[in-house]
Amino acid sequence: MSAQQLSDLIRFARHNSPFYRDLYASLPPGADRLTGLPVVDQKSFWAANTLHDSSVLTGPLSEATVYKTGGTTGSPKFSVYTRDEWRTFVTTFGQGLVDTGLRPGHRVADLFYAGELYASFLFVLDSLAHAPVDNVRLPIGGGAPLESTIPTLRDLAAQVLAGTPTTLCRLAEQVLASGVRLDSVELLLFGGEALFDDQRRLLATAFPGAEARSVGYASVDAGLLGRPVPGTDARVHRAFTPHSVVEILDDSTDEPITEPGRPGRVVVTSLFRRLMPIIRYPAGDRAEWTGTGPGHFRILGRAEEGVRVGPVSLYTQDAQDAVASADTAGQVVGMQLVVRRWEGRDGLVLRLATAPGDERDSDRRESLARAVVAELETVRPLYPDSVRAGFVHPLSVEWARHRDLAVNPRSGKLVRVLDERPTA
Repeated sequence: MSAQQLSDLIRFARHNSPFYRDLYASLPPGADRLTGLPVVDQKSFWAANTLHDSSVLTGPLSEATVYKTGGTTGSPKFSVYTRDEWRTFVTTFGQGLVDTGLRPGHRVADLFYAGELYASFLFVLDSLAHAPVDNVRLPIGGGAPLESTIPTLRDLAAQVLAGTPTTLCRLAEQVLASGVRLDSVELLLFGGEALFDDQRRLLATAFPGAEARSVGYASVDAGLLGRPVPGTDARVHRAFTPHSVVEILDDSTDEPITEPGRPGRVVVTSLFRRLMPIIRYPAGDRAEWTGTGPGHFRILGRAEEGVRVGPVSLYTQDAQDAVASADTAGQVVGMQLVVRRWEGRDGLVLRLATAPGDERDSDRRESLARAVVAELETVRPLYPDSVRAGFVHPLSVEWARHRDLAVNPRSGKLVRVLDERPTA
């Protein structure tokens, strides 16, 4: 990281973005050390970054591409890139694709999702086009019917399939059910979700000659996060130096973690984005340094800012707002999101704590549980859609006392998200 590059970004954001100007108001005029800056609060960031009259942006929205990022239908969140920023984004990510095993001439099927302002399909397609090795791109998309996708993959002899684990597994099930052989497939590049052992077994059965690897670690809001590290497990990545800075911060103190094996939350600073600056922005994941190489870190799962359940992204604020809307009597005194995995699918459990005495009124609790689930499904319609598609288990509610809610053993603070899924 160039110190001049960082200090220039801080100075530029402070001068041109009202949000960062207010955030840094108490800092000395010449503040230029990353660790001397506050970590961005996601709720405040997105409240300020409205599509009209955003106080985060450093200039008018006159030349950019607008993408949708995680959030509710009532309060959609938008991330913007100028053409130069997008070119840097996909060119740098494309360079990391060689670490996945992409070889010259590979025929790559892009099975990520397109449309409705989502970025993943275009991002992967453009990254492949900017990769340092020649490749043949097959822009099929994740929404194409499997009945046409499988013959296309067979007829074009696709060698690499890129998509979310959910999409790849849905394809694998159809391949096995139909008895079609796709012997040309030798590489499965997954992104957007963790890949679990039961999914690996399914993919290995459907594509026995293929290896599953991470396509890379990035998001449309946080930008570049990590490129794959060859020869390690798929969770290990390294920062895209010098285009971004990845920090792992202590859950309780926000102090930077430097020693290997100690988990913390991932915070990123993008050194190439200036229209919508990303400076010490929480990526929504937890990770640990591995100590195996410079900047090598292992992704451990989602942090409390958000959670990924199959193909669905949820923020804790989504669930908190749903409870607040449904719980007109104020029964709920605490909440945790618990993500579990059984029968080959993810499922989300809302663990709700009630005040003493309320646990005896089972009818009232059942009515409240239905109301909370209905409210959350209204603001996150992708969840019930994914239930109907068989990707995830239905939302459920688990009742508890407040003392039963898990807390951070070091700080005593409530843990908002518990990820009880086994990771590989």
